[in-house]
Amino acid sequence: MSLRAALSVPARYGCLVAGMLPVLAFPSLDLEPLAWVALVPGLLLLRAAPSAREAAVRGWWFGTGFVLAAMYWLLPSVGPALPLIAVVFGVLQSGFGVAARALLRPALTARRALAALVLLPAVWVVAEFARSWQALGGPWALLGATQWQHPTVLALASIGGVWLVSAAVVAVNTAVLLVLVAERTALRALGAGAAVALLLAGPAAFALTPAPVAVRTATLALVQPGLTPDGASRLAASAALTSALGDHPDLVVWGESSVTTDLSRDAVALSRLRSLAAAGDTELLVNEDARKADGHISKDAVLLDSAGIQARYAKMRLVPFGEYIPFRAALGWLTGISKAAAENRTPGHSFHLFEPVDRTGRPLPTGVLICFESAFPDLSRTATLQGAQLLVYQSATSTFQHTWAPEQHASLAALRAAETGRPVVQAALTGVSVAFDPQGRELARYGTGQRGVLTVQLGLPDPRVRTWYDRIGDVVPWSAVALSLGAAGYALRPGRRRRATTSPAAEGAEQPATAGHS
Repeated sequence: MSLRAALSVPARYGCLVAGMLPVLAFPSLDLEPLAWVALVPGLLLLRAAPSAREAAVRGWWFGTGFVLAAMYWLLPSVGPALPLIAVVFGVLQSGFGVAARALLRPALTARRALAALVLLPAVWVVAEFARSWQALGGPWALLGATQWQHPTVLALASIGGVWLVSAAVVAVNTAVLLVLVAERTALRALGAGAAVALLLAGPAAFALTPAPVAVRTATLALVQPGLTPDGASRLAASAALTSALGDHPDLVVWGESSVTTDLSRDAVALSRLRSLAAAGDTELLVNEDARKADGHISKDAVLLDSAGIQARYAKMRLVPFGEYIPFRAALGWLTGISKAAAENRTPGHSFHLFEPVDRTGRPLPTGVLICFESAFPDLSRTATLQGAQLLVYQSATSTFQHTWAPEQHASLAALRAAETGRPVVQAALTGVSVAFDPQGRELARYGTGQRGVLTVQLGLPDPRVRTWYDRIGDVVPWSAVALSLGAAGYALRPGRRRRATTSPAAEGAEQPATAGHS
């Protein structure tokens, strides 16, 4: 089929628009109830595809629409490359299109309906899991993140991570579709019963899982200086807010890129920060975005007190295009037409806990991660397994200040809290600074229009306490991979393909109607 013909199929444009609908459930719009039915229009178009090939193409268009809408705010960083990125990532939903048609096409049977309730969530999670690979960008806009304001639903994340929440949302959408399109009353009842059971699964897990017991408390001050014209004024604004603190918190946290010089070599800036720590009788957690002695630029979390630097961690998961350009030799031209990184940052190679000392002299095991790293469940889980009682994210999203990005970013902290059973805070230069308890309930927030210090007292669990997700890790996505591969192998086995070819009701009978599709 020619490109012109491929672009003239109306159903494909319907899939493109249908892929955008779930994005309305994410921040900033936060129409989170919509997530439970937002896939239904897309599923209707996918099940109606006249062939498996066309279903794959429609799934591709659906995925492209989703990425375009979910990540529109990347335009300043990637410019015209955004549609290309959406098309590349959109292809990951081709399998979802094929599976939806294979399992939901008319006339529905009980066997295929039951399989759809299991396999469609699995295939969706596989696509999210693949997209979450760091080399492909990272786990942004996972469907489970739409439920960040509902700790009762996030209880599922404490069992199987955000992946289990995504699977539940897709399963409910599938169940709703069964209610709408099944001809047999029994199948409609199956869909209704499955939807109710799945909607109750999160609240049931929340009710049956004891809340983490606080064995101590800690007070943190999150410094949000707001928009500033340059690094020097940012440092001055953060220092002024810190020096004005009336109380003495256990730890003062500054946002990402709050310091733009290498403190190991800038004696003046280090002396200023040491004096701040001494005056406040506290420790400071700042963040460097600076060229180091080896000539490379890195973003480092730096813990210091009145005596000097106590710990350092270099950001490992960098933002594509924002902090480095993949395949710079081929894509470096983007720097001339967008705000893509003019020079690649250098990633760190290992994670370790920080242990600031609280006001009583006790160490406070803290997992410190930087900005985009809040999107990665494995990093917060690593911190928890190392004994962290608290997770801290240092962030800066000023490039995307008036988009949905800051709110989407802040919502990820709720997921990481629920997954790990640890309180989580995020200190952002220009907002959103936020704090969540170990079950993902919001405790305090400073929006993008605010400037000041957000002080929050957190109850900290025993460092030996583990959620199910802490224990089992990414069992859900790997199980989804196994299920999807098993189903694909079953569908493609030689005997089944021969029967499908000879059956007048099978795919071959539909080929004349699909000769024009690709």
